[in-house]
Amino acid sequence: MDAPRWLDDREDRAWRGYRRMRRLLDLQLARDLMRDAGLSEPDYDVLSDLSEAPDGRLRLGELADRMLWSRSRLSHHLSRMQQRGLVTREECATDGRGSVVVLTAEGRRAIEAAAPGHVAAVRRHLIDLLEPDELAALDRLAHRVVDRLAGTGNARSASGRDPEPLT
Repeated sequence: MDAPRWLDDREDRAWRGYRRMRRLLDLQLARDLMRDAGLSEPDYDVLSDLSEAPDGRLRLGELADRMLWSRSRLSHHLSRMQQRGLVTREECATDGRGSVVVLTAEGRRAIEAAAPGHVAAVRRHLIDLLEPDELAALDRLAHRVVDRLAGTGNARSASGRDPEPLT
């Protein structure tokens, strides 16, 4: 077995800084979203993906792949969202074993109300802190890492879609 290539001081600082930034940013965006819209990040992700899908409908498996969640975990989360009237589930017409997740009118109202505040929070906590060259570097870096992980099977989604925008 090869000896590990330990991080040097510069690499370690960058890695630890990234990890801390990601955790703090995710936590702040989740807090803002809950405070301002009463939605969790997974709620927002489900509603956002459905709102961008044709007719506000996606197969459960495709939605799970987009979220990098198991079907079981997503199904449990969708049950809670159904109780709140944000989504419904229907049997898949082409596959009796599958189901389709459908955005309700209440779900559409929720995502349309939440999106402006969420985008403002993304701007406030990240985008507006970056210079144009830093934003371009972040874009290149994010896509390079996503392409590598999606290409090696480490990411659950193999849809080939571009990474989701920061909304």
